[in-house]
Amino acid sequence: MIALCIQGKAADDYVFTRAHGKRVRDFRKAWRNLCSAAGVPGLLFHDMRRTAARNFRRAGVAEGVIMRVGGWRTRGVFERYNIVSQADISDALHKLEQAQKETGSEFGHDFRHDSASAQTQSKTARVN
Repeated sequence: MIALCIQGKAADDYVFTRAHGKRVRDFRKAWRNLCSAAGVPGLLFHDMRRTAARNFRRAGVAEGVIMRVGGWRTRGVFERYNIVSQADISDALHKLEQAQKETGSEFGHDFRHDSASAQTQSKTARVN
């Protein structure tokens, strides 16, 4: 939708303009009309910021960079835009399982308290 708004415009032109080229001063009504015409009524402008945050994060972009690109100055505000879906959680668990299979080991705590390594770890923990 944005690509269509900027098509044929110079870098310093306004994104939202009327047919005769005059800029849109308050784009709320124009935004609603654009969204309805595009078949996505009710889409909020900030929905695109949320989508951008999620897409950047999924692409592996560092959070500090995402915050700069999105204009978020605090981590708290960034987290409000960075929506974590059930699919994101499932993907994280899948990645952990794959890493465990590839390395042939488990990450984290050893719950087998009857093993020799657990006893050694327990004694080391008491000493430290």
